[in-house]
Amino acid sequence: MNTAITVPEDLWEGAGEGVITAWLVDDGSEVAQGDLVAEVMVEKAQYEIEAPVSGVLTIAKQEDEVVAKGTSIASLET
Repeated sequence: MNTAITVPEDLWEGAGEGVITAWLVDDGSEVAQGDLVAEVMVEKAQYEIEAPVSGVLTIAKQEDEVVAKGTSIASLET
């Protein structure tokens, strides 16, 4: 089963966009639910994205890509 990792709608205030500044795990890595997988910067504030479930990570958006709230940035194969 595939589970999307999305930028949470409530991660920051306002409607601005963010930039993926770092992937904390490599594409194809196995992660556990709650592991930090990515960092997103919005107006000089850094936010962390966690894995919603355990599984193997497939990255869809690369570092330095602009993302909006709700954007799918990766998926996890469980």
